[in-house]
Amino acid sequence: MTGIKTTGEKKLMFFSGRAHPELAEEVAQQLGVGVVPTKAFDFANGEIYVRYQESARGADCFLIQSHTAPINKWIMEQLIMIDALKRASARSITVIVPFYGYARQDKKHRGREPISARLIADMMKTAGADRILTVDLHTDQIQGFFDGPVDHLFALPLLADYVGRKVDREKLTVVSPDAGRVRVADRWCDRLGAPLAIVHKRRDKDVANQVTVHEVVGEVKGRVCVLVDDMIDTGGTICAAADALFAHGAEDVIVTATHGVLSGPASDRLKNSRVSEFVFTNTLPTPGELSGDMDKISVLSIAPTIARAVREVFEDGSVTSLFDEQ
Repeated sequence: MTGIKTTGEKKLMFFSGRAHPELAEEVAQQLGVGVVPTKAFDFANGEIYVRYQESARGADCFLIQSHTAPINKWIMEQLIMIDALKRASARSITVIVPFYGYARQDKKHRGREPISARLIADMMKTAGADRILTVDLHTDQIQGFFDGPVDHLFALPLLADYVGRKVDREKLTVVSPDAGRVRVADRWCDRLGAPLAIVHKRRDKDVANQVTVHEVVGEVKGRVCVLVDDMIDTGGTICAAADALFAHGAEDVIVTATHGVLSGPASDRLKNSRVSEFVFTNTLPTPGELSGDMDKISVLSIAPTIARAVREVFEDGSVTSLFDEQ
């Protein structure tokens, strides 16, 4: 005999950073496991310390961290946690990123610009990540930036079914806020059996978050319009699109987005908008300034979707099968 045989079983361990512990607890509850106790704190100069309170040797480790504000801090913490798992002899490291930071910087529009989405993927790979599991990337091409498997989950079934239960489908029109989201909006149309409209916009390349809406393509007069997007940051784009729909005779507008970034003036824009409801998932925590005024905001839990994907990965199943109906 030239070796030693073992009959050990696979072991799943679930870890979380400090960015969005509420989502981590929900996912852990769906999986029927506990979040591994972790000691994490900031030094006086801002450096981050992490140590796991349990052994991760030989385990299939799943580490969740959503890139919320302050985004650079939580990305760095996640990289440190990946490195700690690698050095703790984890069997595999799957990084769960409900909201992937820097995803909007996925290509060069002009010279001397970075492709920061690729940089994030490179850093995760260098730190020791074997796999990335994420929700609604800004563009599909980001999957190719990571040298390893990427499981791309979709919030469309969750969001579309919610809207479909609330709205008379005979009056519903699905609206893409720009040309880049037409493909996703088309999937909404297939799921809800609704027609498609598009808001044409032009963005000022020299001024961040500055959008001018030009025209609406499609029939929206007297219709209940659902604007579908992947994220809402300052709210300028989506509120301008909603105003354009009302100007063209829309009866009502509902806005859905997977990621509610909601930074800067977003709070005031959402509160003052004529939109009847904003629907997000909890890939990101709701900002404090909006948490006390949720009349127009509905937050759906993405935890069951993430938990099902984690189980499929751990059991060598098919994550794609979760979305085959699309």
